Amino acid sequence: MKLQLFKALPVALAGLLIGSVASAQESPATSSATLRTWSIGVNAGVLTPLSPLGGKNDFSNNKSSFGYGLYIKKQFTPYFSLRLDGVRGKLKGDNTEPYESGAVNNSPVRAFDTQLSYSGSLSAVVNMFNIDLFKKENTLQLYASAGAGIAGYKPTITTAAGTFLFAGDKNINELIIPVGLGAKFKISDAVNFDLGWTINFVDGDNLDGYYRGGNDKYNYAYAGLEFALGSGKQLAFHNPVALTYDEALKAKQTAEGLKSDLNAQKADNAKLRAELNDILKDSDGDGVADKLDKCPDTPAGTVVDGSGCPLKTPEKVVEKVIVTEEDRKVVNEAIKNLEFDLGKATIRPKSYASLNRVAALLIQKNFSLKLAGHTDNTGSKELNLRLSKERAESVKAYLVSQGANASRIEATGYGMGQPIASNKTAAGRQQNRRVEFTLY
Repeated sequence: MKLQLFKALPVALAGLLIGSVASAQESPATSSATLRTWSIGVNAGVLTPLSPLGGKNDFSNNKSSFGYGLYIKKQFTPYFSLRLDGVRGKLKGDNTEPYESGAVNNSPVRAFDTQLSYSGSLSAVVNMFNIDLFKKENTLQLYASAGAGIAGYKPTITTAAGTFLFAGDKNINELIIPVGLGAKFKISDAVNFDLGWTINFVDGDNLDGYYRGGNDKYNYAYAGLEFALGSGKQLAFHNPVALTYDEALKAKQTAEGLKSDLNAQKADNAKLRAELNDILKDSDGDGVADKLDKCPDTPAGTVVDGSGCPLKTPEKVVEKVIVTEEDRKVVNEAIKNLEFDLGKATIRPKSYASLNRVAALLIQKNFSLKLAGHTDNTGSKELNLRLSKERAESVKAYLVSQGANASRIEATGYGMGQPIASNKTAAGRQQNRRVEFTLY
């Protein structure tokens, strides 16, 4: 479970790096838009299975072997970056020589040869200081780093019985904690020469194929080239202290010039404000300036026109709608002839002719019409309410299809709540199944 967690850690942090790339691409207007923040590096050097910081060494004679690596780095500020490293190589050691104290290592494992299949780690890198605080860009940068990652390796050990793979043909995967120092020299805006030294602390005692109760470690000292991507200067060598000093000096000079301009602008504004107040003066408060007001001293609250004189509003003429007996006859005939399919809102064709006359009447005289749907008490209340509404809407839809104004027709369903006859007889129920037309 622990191994899976630490395997996921570098991948997750790498995802954050990729997200930062997308964010930088989406926001080209940021302050670092003209600075190089991404870089890749290649290096080669020496791998040694020990640490000068102390601790147990399982073998008395640790050898130096060739190692190589590459990395990708994102610089967030001139002082801080995240770096994703990958390293491969070999680690070797034996007991052919005694310890410095003269003691002889009588370990059952005489020698080891470990293939470092991969080493992946994500580290925070801190630029410790700029050599010249008042120089905008430096050519030398010292840095320190620390992080976490995963190493996969295959130890081959030699004992009295012979030489064999310690874990079979399988990689041992363990957490590593890399801590390092380095110096970087800027060759150009795109290329740096990188010298570094990293101590990798392994969360296990399997690196050399011999268990003695202490965690293993190994060194990687390297030299390489770093290539800055993009265009412009490198953010890592950018000195914000010097830039801040220059900007402050320029700001001071600019401020003195702006101060004199501001005083002159204030005088002009005061003059314009006085002239504007004179132009906008409105003594009677009617919203019309005195210079344009043809009716001064208008009483407060009076509605005036553009010249400041009282505005007379004509009375609204309401056209009276007159419904004649002939009009009612057309509507009554439509009511009388209106039939629907049983239990449905579908209008039967025999009703179309009288409904066409109602539509023509609505178009000709611009009447408004209220349609009220009713049912008998056969069936549930909810069913009858829905059926009455659907029948009224069906009549409205037909009239609109014949050219009537939909906004002047109101369709409402009342269900069985407003009977005009008894529901106890067939004749009464027939009368209650109706759609009423009201002209107005």
